[in-house]
Amino acid sequence: MNFKDIFSDIPILIVLLTFLLSICYCIFQYLNVNKNLKAINKFISGFKRTDLNFRFKEMDTWMLSNPYIASIWIEFKNTLVFSESVALKDGNDYQYQEVSSTVQNVQTTVDPLYFFDEEALVTSKFNYRLVQAIPTVLTGFGPLFTFMKIAIAFGMIDFSSPDKTINSVAAFMNGMQSAALVSVVAVSSSLIYLLIDKLLYQKLCKQPLGQIQNNLGELFASITSEKFLYELLRESKIQNNSAANLIGTMPKQFKTAFNETVAANLVPYLENLIFGLNQLNKQMKEIAKGSGGGDEVDGLF
Repeated sequence: MNFKDIFSDIPILIVLLTFLLSICYCIFQYLNVNKNLKAINKFISGFKRTDLNFRFKEMDTWMLSNPYIASIWIEFKNTLVFSESVALKDGNDYQYQEVSSTVQNVQTTVDPLYFFDEEALVTSKFNYRLVQAIPTVLTGFGPLFTFMKIAIAFGMIDFSSPDKTINSVAAFMNGMQSAALVSVVAVSSSLIYLLIDKLLYQKLCKQPLGQIQNNLGELFASITSEKFLYELLRESKIQNNSAANLIGTMPKQFKTAFNETVAANLVPYLENLIFGLNQLNKQMKEIAKGSGGGDEVDGLF
């Protein structure tokens, strides 16, 4: 058989056409995934853990607007723990104090790899089962068409006359050769497809996925929910102890402040009042002496 006869054989054409369409579908899907993963990785690379607190709204808006990752981001966002702070007034100024001393950035109670895994970002974005089943289909074409051509070849044998027998046996041998060639083409196509699929998947999908996972791991530090609750409990105990100490020392501080206020304001006022009364008494005595009624005035005081 020459190449013209090989490529004009319908079973071989079916195998080759299936192989080419499968390769095209595989490349198209992998390129689409690679495009989206690169866009996500490029965006995430612009963030640092230190400024994530201030730029989280920017990241959240972009993630929610990207349909490729929006649903995954919503689930992941529910696991985030933010560095909460309280405002304490100091005179006319406000000071901000962190609730927990260990939570200084955006942290997650679940490993990002649990959400941003291979299934969520790659295999669920196209018919991955079909891609994985194509080698089996190609391999199955081999025995299917082989036995079909063998059956057809046996049906063409004619022993009615010597000439027909010779011609039919020659056609039978040609058919057997074609049947064997179908299996060779089918198995070869399956092996080539597997090789191309593995190389493209590793290059276009696995590598950018690994970069995204590494960047997310660097951005969001992992913290268990139990540890965070323990930190809140510890901070609450510290604040309760401070409040108890403040209440315990408040009477003493109030007494000291009251004594200082009385000594600083009320005592000088009373001293001035007594001094004024003494001066008034002195003046009235002088007036009484001048008018001769000193005894009545003295009796009044």
